[in-house]
Amino acid sequence: MAIEYCDNQPLDPVEVIRVFEASGIVRPIKDISRIAQMFANANVVISAWDGTRLIGVSRGLTDFSYCCYLSDLAVDVAYQKRGIARELIRRTRSILGERISLVILASPGAMACYPKLGFTLADNAFFIRRKC
Repeated sequence: MAIEYCDNQPLDPVEVIRVFEASGIVRPIKDISRIAQMFANANVVISAWDGTRLIGVSRGLTDFSYCCYLSDLAVDVAYQKRGIARELIRRTRSILGERISLVILASPGAMACYPKLGFTLADNAFFIRRKC
């Protein structure tokens, strides 16, 4: 079956949590209301589907003018290495346009993946960690 993609479709937070768990991404999966709020407040959400099964998601926060923080990029491990993450990024960039930088924070285990997806390692970033 072909993978289908949807732009800004409301997602069931339970299904998002399942994808997060299946992808290995670390998120507050015990807090369903927080997951729901994360997606309700996003500007750009792209989802990947195998039939009725959610298998991948990207979530971005942007000003639609200068930059976009790609705060989630997750693909179920059973579907990885099929170009789904690349397509989620491509579709996000298609919505944003070429004038907008795409920024992502990588977990240590995913550092090698992002250059393959077109990202350049930045050495000029700072952040304040959340407390929970």
